[in-house]
Amino acid sequence: MDQYLSILEESTVEITEKKSKFIGHIKPVISESQTNEYLRNIRERHWDAKHNVYAYALKTNFKFKASDDGEPHGTAGIPILEVIKKNSLLDVIIIVTRYFGGILLGTGGLTRAYSHRKL
Repeated sequence: MDQYLSILEESTVEITEKKSKFIGHIKPVISESQTNEYLRNIRERHWDAKHNVYAYALKTNFKFKASDDGEPHGTAGIPILEVIKKNSLLDVIIIVTRYFGGILLGTGGLTRAYSHRKL
């Protein structure tokens, strides 16, 4: 069996950036159906959030996917995917829920927030 890095259990962390609340969710997954189920669960739980941005990496076929979920192109999903890749993780999904705080962060601010080391 090939060895690779992943995580052991689901975890959540929260940060605030210029009044916007970012809630990071990470979970081990092994299939696209598990990623879709977890994403659906988070969207239902945070139905009133402005965005539920995500990225995942699966060992099977080395499948990688990212979504900005309405944020400006390249400012959210790709930075999250880069965090996954920099940490050499597989079989993991990260979803970041954003509650907009009324202050625009700009593309640089969004990229920094979505790739924050605590998320």
